[in-house]
Amino acid sequence: MTVQEALEVLRDIAGPQIRELLPAGVDVQYRGTADRLEAAFSEMGTNLLLAAIILFCILAAMFRSFRDSIFVLMAMPLAMAGGILALRTMNLFTNQAMDLLTMIGFVILLGLVVNNAILLIMQTRTGQKNGLDQAAAVAEAVRLRVRPIYMSTLTSIFGMLPLMLIPGVGSQIYQGLATVIIGGMALSAIFTLFLMPSMLRLPPLALKPIRRLVANTGKSTGATADA
Repeated sequence: MTVQEALEVLRDIAGPQIRELLPAGVDVQYRGTADRLEAAFSEMGTNLLLAAIILFCILAAMFRSFRDSIFVLMAMPLAMAGGILALRTMNLFTNQAMDLLTMIGFVILLGLVVNNAILLIMQTRTGQKNGLDQAAAVAEAVRLRVRPIYMSTLTSIFGMLPLMLIPGVGSQIYQGLATVIIGGMALSAIFTLFLMPSMLRLPPLALKPIRRLVANTGKSTGATADA
């Protein structure tokens, strides 16, 4: 039993019974580990957001493109949805609470799911630099990177399967973490191999006509001022 599960039992079962025996004006409060656990839960959302922002800055510096960085980050919501779906499926067979280690699994998942998208995007941009058009570069990237993507995804999934399916004594607390990583990696792999190529084939934003219009406007304004 994790600390969170023990705390929930105290609050939901033991707490109300103790309060019935106490005189008026006396209350029960939880201190020590309970306080630290609540503080950790409240900070976990901020840590997830901070991790996403730092990752976006690193990707933008590496790709020199906000568009490609956004494409990579779009793997995160689907990965988190896969982790939540895997937890809901696990709860059909056993009781798996959203404890601190399970939430840490989501943070680990953010760092894992971007690898496949980065491989695909970098190979696509390399093909375009070598003279291929956009569609051909995407097709070549999928052909060259599908095996590494399968290898990294299956390695992560099968490495975590024993913790999810056969948790031993002392390792049961990692069952939620393993479930989140397995579900998130599986769903993000589908996104990388099917949705990401479609997104990479989208035409870039039409910025050149806008820049040309702004330049022409500036020239006409300067000519009027000279006249």
